[in-house]
This record gives sequence, C-alpha cells and structure tokens, in this order.
Amino acid sequence: MKKKLSSKEYIYVASMLFGLFFGAGNLIFPVYMGQMAGRHIWQAAAGFLMPLMGVAALGISRSSGLYEMGLKVSRGFSLGFTCLLYLTIGPFFAVPRCATTSFTVGLEQVLPQGNTKLYLLLFSLAFFAAVLFFALRPGKILVWVGKVLNPCFLLFLAVLIVSAMLHPTASIAEVAPEGKYAAQPFFTGFLEGYNTMDALASLAFGIIVVQVIRDLGVQEPGAIAGSTVRAGVMSCLLMALIYVAVAIVGAQSRGVLPAAANGGVAFAQIARYYLGNTGLIVLAATVTLACLKTAVGLITGCAETFSALFKNGPSYKAWAITFSAVSLVFANLGLDAIIKYSVPVLMLLHPIAIMLIVLTLCGKLFKNDPVVFRWTITFTAIASIYDMFAALPKGLWSALHGEEIQAVAEKLLPLAGQGLGWLCPAALGIVIGLAIHIYRLRKA
Repeated sequence: MKKKLSSKEYIYVASMLFGLFFGAGNLIFPVYMGQMAGRHIWQAAAGFLMPLMGVAALGISRSSGLYEMGLKVSRGFSLGFTCLLYLTIGPFFAVPRCATTSFTVGLEQVLPQGNTKLYLLLFSLAFFAAVLFFALRPGKILVWVGKVLNPCFLLFLAVLIVSAMLHPTASIAEVAPEGKYAAQPFFTGFLEGYNTMDALASLAFGIIVVQVIRDLGVQEPGAIAGSTVRAGVMSCLLMALIYVAVAIVGAQSRGVLPAAANGGVAFAQIARYYLGNTGLIVLAATVTLACLKTAVGLITGCAETFSALFKNGPSYKAWAITFSAVSLVFANLGLDAIIKYSVPVLMLLHPIAIMLIVLTLCGKLFKNDPVVFRWTITFTAIASIYDMFAALPKGLWSALHGEEIQAVAEKLLPLAGQGLGWLCPAALGIVIGLAIHIYRLRKA
C-alpha cells in the first residue's frame, strides 16, 4: 500500500485540481478587478486568494466529502446544505454559466451578428455533449483534466498574458482606482471573489481529489489527508500566480482602454488590442477550455455526491445526464439572467461555507466539539439571510420594503453596509460555542 504520491503524481493531481477550479469566472473577475482597482490592486487581490481552503479542510478533517464535514453541525443541516451547495455550483448556476460565459466572451466575438439565441443553443448543445462525454468517465478525470485540458488551457492563456505583460500601456501606480475599490479595496475584492464560487467549489471538488488519490493507490486516511493538502497547496500557488498576473494585465490595460462594463468585455478588448482578430480566436479557445474543464469537474462532483447521498436513488450515470440536461436549459436563459439570480444565493451560501471551512481547519483547538459548530453556523446563517435579501434585484428588494430592513440591519449588524454583516454574528457564535465547550470540560 502506497503511503504517498510520487512527485509526478502530485503534479498531475495539482494540475487536475487547478483545472477544475479555474473556469471563465476566474479569468473575467480578476481582470475586471485589475481595471477597477488600479494602484490598489494588491489589497483587492488579497481578497481573492483563498480558493482552496475547503480542499485543505477536507484533507485535514479526513472527511470524504462535504456531507461528512457538515455532520459536525447536524445531519439535517449537512444534507440540506450539501444539496443546496451542489445544486448552486452545479446545474442551477455555475455549470450553465460555464457554457454562456464561454459563448459570450469567446465564440460570440467571432460569429456573425444576429441569431444570438440560435447560436447559443447550438453551442450549448455541443458544449454539454462534450461535458457529458468526459463526466461519464469519472475514472479518467485525472487524464482528461490534469494531463490534457488544463495544459492546453494554460498554453492559450500564456499567449494572452505574456503578450500583454511584455507591452504594458500604463504603470499600475498611475491607474486611479474606481468605484468601491477606491475606498475599500480589500473588502470589495473579497466580495467580488464570491462570484468565482471558489470557496463553494473547494468543498465540492474535495471529494474528487480524495477519490483520485485513492485510485492512485494511497488508502490510509492520514496519507490521503496529507496528499490532499499538499496537492491543494501546489494548486493554490498556481492559482494565486495567475490571478495576480491577470489582474496586472487588467490594470496595465487602462493606458489605452477605459474600464469595461465587465471582465468579459475587458478580456475581449485586451485580446483584440494586442493580437488583433487572432486574439479573439485565442480568447475563444482559452475561455472555452477553461469552462469545459470546470463544467466537467462540477457535473462529476454533483453526480458522485447525489448518488452517494441517495444510495437507493438514480445511478451516477442518471444523475450526470440529468444535471447536464438541466444545465443546458438554464444556460439558454443567458449570462445576465444567470448572474442576476445567482448573486443572492451566493450571498447566503458563502458565509456559511467560509465558517464551516474555518471551523474545520481549527477544529483540533476545541476537539471538533459540535456545539461550537452549531452556534457558529446558526448565527452565521441567520445573518447571511439578510445579505441574501439585500442582494435581490432592486425591484423585488423595494417591494419587500428593503430600505426599512436595511436601516435596521445596519444598526444591528456592523459591516452590513459592506455585505459582511455575518462576520460579527459568526464571531459571537464562536465565542458562545467555545464558552459552552470550556464550561463542559471544567464541569467534567
């Protein structure tokens, strides 16, 4: 029985993990952040660089997946949160966004104008056919993503980044920050990081990493935990490097380009400026590969999780086909609609996921006492419900008398105006949980 992976196997697993994480959102949000943050880019980027904490948490806790990790709170919470998280990063939001983003940012730029809905339908059919092909072969995910798709993606991305960084049009120090990045670059970058769904995906992809490591011959729980954390660290370093490089490209583009409406437009403008129409083709290939490998990982993770949760239900194959079909339907609603309705759900799920990760990483300090988990997650969830409602479309928010609710919430919840109203309740939950934990120890 192997006790650890070889150096080559670590590289392949880290490449696979990076490939699963790094989708189109990880390209378009950092480049937009760079354009908007300007000389505040380093503070803003710091809010982005926490993508693989969930994988490390799974490794350290020796859990086989999110469901097992959530059991420290309660069985009902674990089942509900696991299903909601996987549906969010799977067929309801993240996977459809993979298809629509790769079409909108990439292929649409080189297609004739008109018939956009038809083009999107045809593209999404081909896209999800490819996703399903790879997802129905989960045992080959290390080969498809780690050894084939990810190296191709990195090659195309390198062409764009190197071309831009060799010929900067402005010094970062000269670019004035805009919008919220001028006053609160770190918090703004942190909240923008929600859109990448990295914290949620890190919990979801952990089950894939653990299974791949087992398939490579490492079976002992401690060895699996160590291998998971090491691969996560390697992947995280590569992720951080590319995030910073893409953000720098965005900031340096401000010498000749105005701040774009979104990161997709920014990347298209940058690609066209440096490489002409060829740049748009390179961009289309880059974004499509980024989205394809991430969608494969998400469908695989969702299908494996639901088939494990509902052992008497549909098979892995049936779940994979169902999730791909649902994703196809939602993808054809368009990118704007997907982003619009995903933000409130992300504002609800992210704080809970972050605190579950933090508690798991620090669990040995309080012997993983469930009472600490329960108080913290309960207080965090209550506060994040407000953040969810505050992120609703303006018309719906007004209909719910949101202004009055907001006035009360900002008095009761510090940082609520910055979208971080859950931080203080989470801290209070930790204090209460630890106090009860210490009291029980002394009483015993």
